[in-house]
Amino acid sequence: MERHPTGNQATAPVEGASARAARPPLAITSAAAARRHVRAFVGERWRSPAGPPTEEAMIDLILVVSELVTNAVRHGGGVAGFDVTLTSEGVRLSVRDHSAALPVGIHGPRVLPRADEGSGYGWPLINRLCSEVAVERRVAGGKTISVLVPLT
Repeated sequence: MERHPTGNQATAPVEGASARAARPPLAITSAAAARRHVRAFVGERWRSPAGPPTEEAMIDLILVVSELVTNAVRHGGGVAGFDVTLTSEGVRLSVRDHSAALPVGIHGPRVLPRADEGSGYGWPLINRLCSEVAVERRVAGGKTISVLVPLT
């Protein structure tokens, strides 16, 4: 797997050996923009002997993209960077934001909140749908949340 940081800037597509990682065509500042980019990226570049991802796998991927970007916008001071990389197992996403506050598993791992609490479903959902989840504080401030969403 080859990974290229993308920041949050408009850039040309990546060519050659690094074609499995790409820079977003425009700044990713909303969940809708992130969903469009990831859907197009996977549609154009996913190559697997098993064929294209199932509709269910794509729904899971798009849901994770939406949750990560929405959390960065609502709780992290905005999206500071967005990376997407294909691996043999699926899609690796990294979303950077401006807040050093780490997500808290107030309900425990893989446990959904009680219905009367009104929010808090996103983080447990991310943990359920991803095979890897990592949260890292950035020296320059903010944090990066990286996940691997299986497509196989």
